[in-house]
Amino acid sequence: MARKPARQADPVLTKPPAPQREVRRAQLDLEFENQSLLGALFGQFDANLVQVENRLGVFISARGNSIHIEGPEDSVARARDVLNEMYDRLAMGQDLDQGAIESLIAMSNEPTLDGIMDGKPDGPPIMIRTRRKTIVPRSAMQATYMRSLVRDDIIFALGPAGTGKTYLAVAQAVAQLISGSVQRLILSRPAVEAGEKLGFLPGDMKDKVDPYLRPLYDALYDCMPPEQVERRLASGEIEIAPIAFMRGRTLADSFIILDEAQNTTREQMKMFLTRFGQNSRMVVCGDPRQVDIPGGDGMSGLADAVGKLEGVEGFGTIRFTAADVVRHPIVGRIVEAYEGPTA
Repeated sequence: MARKPARQADPVLTKPPAPQREVRRAQLDLEFENQSLLGALFGQFDANLVQVENRLGVFISARGNSIHIEGPEDSVARARDVLNEMYDRLAMGQDLDQGAIESLIAMSNEPTLDGIMDGKPDGPPIMIRTRRKTIVPRSAMQATYMRSLVRDDIIFALGPAGTGKTYLAVAQAVAQLISGSVQRLILSRPAVEAGEKLGFLPGDMKDKVDPYLRPLYDALYDCMPPEQVERRLASGEIEIAPIAFMRGRTLADSFIILDEAQNTTREQMKMFLTRFGQNSRMVVCGDPRQVDIPGGDGMSGLADAVGKLEGVEGFGTIRFTAADVVRHPIVGRIVEAYEGPTA
C-alpha cells in the first residue's frame, strides 16, 4: 500500500530577530601635566588602571605621562571622565583609594557627572572641608544630601548601610563646629539591643553604651585629629549620648545627629525632634528596613515622623538605595540581594 505523504506542518510565522546595535569602537589619549601625581593615579603595579579597565571593559596602557584608552565608545568616554576626575582629586590633595575609584566609576554613568562634582556651572564645588580631609560626593544622591545639609533645618536621611548617611552628617557637623557657626555637636543613638543584652556587657553604664555609639566615634576621628576630639569631648563641645539623655533639653546653637533612628519609638522621636532650638541643624539617619524594636516597622518612630513631616517647610528627606552604597562594591550587591534590585 502506498504510504500517504506526511502532512506538512503549517508554516510558523517567526518574528525576525531585532537588529543588533552596532557597538562603535573608539580610541583616546590623555596627557597629565603633573608627573609627581602619576604614581598615585596609576596605583601600585597599575592597580587603579586595572580597576577601571575591568569595571568599564576597556583597555588602558600607560607610557610616561600619557594614557591610551581603547574600547566601546561609551566606555572609553566614561573611562576618560573617571581618570580625569581621579587626577583632579589627587591635584586637590584628596585621597584616592579603591572605594573612591569605584564611586567615580558608578558616578560616570550619571548623565550629569560634571554637575555632581562641580555643583552649578558657575558655582563652587560641592564639598565638605574638615581638619583631616576634604570630602566630595561619591554619588548623585550624596550630592543632593550634601546640598540639603547646608539648606534644610531638619533632614531625614533614609537608606541602607554604606551610603554615607551618618558619615556625611558628622563631617558637615565637624565643619560647622570648626567654623564656629554652631557651638556644640550632639550625636545620639538609641541603645537598642539587637540580639545582645546590655546587662551582660562589662563596666558601668558608659562602658555598656559606648559600643552602640562606636560608629559615631569612628566618623569623628576620621574628620578631626584624635587630640581635638578628646579635648572637645572633655569640654562638652562634642557630646555623644543615648537618646534617653536628650529628654527635657532644648538644643540651641547645635548640630544634632540621631543615628539608627529606625529603632526609636514614636514617643522618642517626637521627644527628640522637639529638642530643636535656635540656630541649630538636625539630621535624622536610619534604615527603615532594619528595625530592631519590639513591634517592628509599625512601631518605628522614623517612619511615623517621615510620614507626618515630609514636605513641611524646613524639612528635607533624602532616600538612598543600594545603588548609592559607597563601601566595597560587594556591599551594594549584598544589600540588593537582601532587599531586591533598586528601581
